[in-house]
Amino acid sequence: MHTSSSVVIRIVLWLIMIIGGTIFSILNDYDRAIFNSLLFHIASFSFGLFLIFLAFRAAGNGGRELTKGRVGDIPRLETNKLVTTGIYSCMRHPMLFGLTLLPLGVAFLIGSPTFITFVAPIEMVFIVFMITIFEEMEVSKKFGEDYAQYREKVPMVSFKWSCLKWLFGKKYCPNKRL
Repeated sequence: MHTSSSVVIRIVLWLIMIIGGTIFSILNDYDRAIFNSLLFHIASFSFGLFLIFLAFRAAGNGGRELTKGRVGDIPRLETNKLVTTGIYSCMRHPMLFGLTLLPLGVAFLIGSPTFITFVAPIEMVFIVFMITIFEEMEVSKKFGEDYAQYREKVPMVSFKWSCLKWLFGKKYCPNKRL
């Protein structure tokens, strides 16, 4: 079983953004006083770990529910059944919403002011753009009218406390209804 080219391209783009943003930012910041401050790095590193933890928690919680959309022998990280239960009853793209925090988490982890204030926000906007354009287009094409009806009822992301708690929570409740 292989991963589809679309998923591989997205993973490669994520890696290019994270690695490229890190290199660019470190080169830009290495001679700045704040970048060389131990106290700043301790605080920044701690917050970065927290954001990365949240990003992977969201990916894990969303991914567990998304496995319900895998029927038969299909490529890894793909679905062939529309999932509208669990966290997907609260928002359409919970995993990607959570992973949007990844660039900012890495930025704080390395303690780069350039990455934190400039590069990460641009990367986050790019991720949202990829979701709204490419992901929505692919899912609409794959699931047709079923997805159109789902899209009318469920927002792309939700900032409701109950949804965020569900997405980032330690105990994922797949049968819970909001």
